[in-house]
Amino acid sequence: MFLIDYIVNLSIFSLLVSVPFIFRSFINFKPLKHPLWGGLYAGVVSVILVLLAVKQQGYVYDIRYSPVILMFAYLGPIPGIITGLFALSVRLLSSGNWMPAIEGWAFIMLAFSLLHIYFSRRQLPPIKRSLAFSGAYVLLYACVVFTFRIMVNEPLFHLQYVCFVILGVLLGALLIESHERLRRTIAERNEMELSLLESEYQYRLIAENTSDLIVVMDPDHSIRYFSPSHAFVLGYSSLSLNRAELDRIISPDDAKMFNQTITKILNQKKSLSMEIRFRHTDGRLIPFDSLCKPVEGKDGRIEHIVIISRDISERKKAEEFLLQSEKLSIVGELAAGVAHEIRNPLTTLKGFLQLYKIENPTMKYGDLLRDELERIEIITSELLSMAKPQAAMYTVANVKDVIEQTLEFLTPQTLLSNIEFIREYEGDYFPVTCAKHQLKQVFLNVLKNAIESMSNGGKIHIGMQLDEAGECLISIQDQGCGIPEEHLHRLGQPFYSLKEKGTGLGLMISHKIIKQYHGRIIYDSKVDIGTRIEIRLPIHNHSKDRAGK
Repeated sequence: MFLIDYIVNLSIFSLLVSVPFIFRSFINFKPLKHPLWGGLYAGVVSVILVLLAVKQQGYVYDIRYSPVILMFAYLGPIPGIITGLFALSVRLLSSGNWMPAIEGWAFIMLAFSLLHIYFSRRQLPPIKRSLAFSGAYVLLYACVVFTFRIMVNEPLFHLQYVCFVILGVLLGALLIESHERLRRTIAERNEMELSLLESEYQYRLIAENTSDLIVVMDPDHSIRYFSPSHAFVLGYSSLSLNRAELDRIISPDDAKMFNQTITKILNQKKSLSMEIRFRHTDGRLIPFDSLCKPVEGKDGRIEHIVIISRDISERKKAEEFLLQSEKLSIVGELAAGVAHEIRNPLTTLKGFLQLYKIENPTMKYGDLLRDELERIEIITSELLSMAKPQAAMYTVANVKDVIEQTLEFLTPQTLLSNIEFIREYEGDYFPVTCAKHQLKQVFLNVLKNAIESMSNGGKIHIGMQLDEAGECLISIQDQGCGIPEEHLHRLGQPFYSLKEKGTGLGLMISHKIIKQYHGRIIYDSKVDIGTRIEIRLPIHNHSKDRAGK
């Protein structure tokens, strides 16, 4: 019967210790705080424990000091003393011998307070403090018993009582530690989940908003992940995770190189770069610089390959522009030297040809020789104008007036070729900052090409208007033989011409002049239908309001 009552007391104590933790689990998992409330609750527990005291053979057993020890160990002296006051009060109300009880209580509270200061300096954890306070309680209890001569002849009673209290302390400490460990585990898990969510959000934010293409591929070439950037870079609204989609994106001409690179990565287990072209939904190929990085697992095997691809279209254009500039520089140097070398003997030939014609008026091919020499002189002049920087005086000129002067100059040639100029002007004043003679040279080169392309005659439509961007748009549409589409991008390159005796220098100089004016030339041509050339020049700032009047 005694053992059953003993177990009931410990069970109720365990329940009372666990109750606040259970309630707290439904609210939050904050650590132990609020010492005052903890002391009050522990005091109530100690009162309950005294009321449930076990009586056996005239002796009374209770574990009211177990919550006192736990309060000192976990929350400090103030909660411990509060709990002790509750335990002392119920003890005094339930039995006599007040003086030994009060003196013993005061002695224990003072000793526990001093020990708490010592343990705090040593930074002992709570569980070790509980054991230390339990040992101290045994010594203090023995001192009180022998000092006040309390039942000295009943050592078994004192041994059972001390074991009863110490067991309660151990049981309570284990419950508190288990709940605290659970709290820390859940808090760490929550922090880990929060950190994982934040990391996932950051990586998703980067992956979904970067212009780089990111692909995660397995060693068997199956796809794990396509970044959303494929949608706005290549135009694919959705991509399924299979190899067929990757084959659809990669240019067929680059597929072999791609497979060889992946195989090399799997064999060498190191990152490699490659230049590969991806197909846009509209059919055009876009060059990408792709970094392929292997991801190894725990056993050293490659589990994934991460492919990060960056669009290098602009870099390619810059490289082509740099190459073109280097070509122009070399051509300019060669042109200057060749032109000077040609001009000297050319002057001699022209002079002696004129003298010879005067002496021999009946010379049969004199005019033909003179025309060819003048043609050579024109070519050398174009070479020099391309090679030598021109210091031109820029003024505000009306583009319409410049075109009209050019058309007037070409009218005799158009009459002989049965060609008619059709003017389609949307306004009379289009001011542009330029060197007038340079702009006239551009129109002359373009119109001469249009005339020469129309061997059977026809009409040349010349339009002029102010577009929405505030630029002067000059359009020249002929009805000539046209230019194949694959050759359009080469127009303006040095020494590139589709004419049998052409040098390509005229268009190249025209491009150079228009570029100086911050304008651009656009070609659109169809074979046997004709060519349309658009020249866009920025309107002079202070005259925009007058354009088109």
